[in-house]
Amino acid sequence: MTMTDRPQYPTLAITTLKQWAPPPALVGFLALLICMFAAAYAVGASAGPVAPGMRSGEIESPAFDGDLSRPHGHSGGASGTGTGGTR
Repeated sequence: MTMTDRPQYPTLAITTLKQWAPPPALVGFLALLICMFAAAYAVGASAGPVAPGMRSGEIESPAFDGDLSRPHGHSGGASGTGTGGTR
């Protein structure tokens, strides 16, 4: 059997692979998406932290001066002059 004597019909394996393969446009889109994420990550890693002095908002920090034990809008006074009370 020589090169010119090959059958012209596809084999079962090739037909099955072509049937289940994703469309080329989808593969290209996913490759582009992966490249864009990789480029964005590389740029972000090279730029470093945007705000190096930024810290998490800890409640124990001296800058925090609030009372979280009362609901929003309640002054906590017992004089009865607040709004929304009953008589």
